[in-house]
Amino acid sequence: MGAFIVLSLLSFCLSISSAFYFHAGEREEKCIIEDIPSDTWITGNYKVQQWDVQRQDFLDSAPGLGMFVTVTTYNDEVLLSRLYGSQGAFTFTSHSPGEHIICLESNSTKLISFGGSKLRIHLDIRVGEHDLAAVIAQAKDKVNEVSYKLEYLTEQIEQIIKEQNFQREREENFRMTSEDTNSNVLWWALAQLLILISVGIFQMKSLKDFFIAKKLV
Repeated sequence: MGAFIVLSLLSFCLSISSAFYFHAGEREEKCIIEDIPSDTWITGNYKVQQWDVQRQDFLDSAPGLGMFVTVTTYNDEVLLSRLYGSQGAFTFTSHSPGEHIICLESNSTKLISFGGSKLRIHLDIRVGEHDLAAVIAQAKDKVNEVSYKLEYLTEQIEQIIKEQNFQREREENFRMTSEDTNSNVLWWALAQLLILISVGIFQMKSLKDFFIAKKLV
């Protein structure tokens, strides 16, 4: 049981997620950008709250309201485009590393106005995390449960290694770009110095020839 608790705590600590909420109006598309490694499983859980004028507060449920979820890359590759309910989850797998655009838009045009914000959308993005609860539910005994936990933990470790390699690659590209920029700046400074020296020599020679022509020297 002690090992099982330790594995649970480790798997909780290794999960990569970001949770937040934002406001949106009717048919107003809201997008976020996630930097994701290649071949990575992404899960998004969301809940929509609708403004209630009588209560002057957001309701916990928004019956009849749907959300269009669209996921694209900067190469305009569509990974997901689907209509969901007012609360649910969506999943997709990245094909290439880089920034992915996740957009949500309500399908209703009959919302009650509230200063331009009629909906509150809670969004939780989890990177590289599968549905562990569904897998654990299939375990027949503690041995199998720990085995599934170990498998899940291994997947999380592999995901963290993949994320580290992705960030290391980005840092390497940034370093190479910085070195190229510094090199270009150095050569440009040397070129400017040579131009200034050449102009100075030319001006001195012209001035000397002028003095000789006027027989001042």
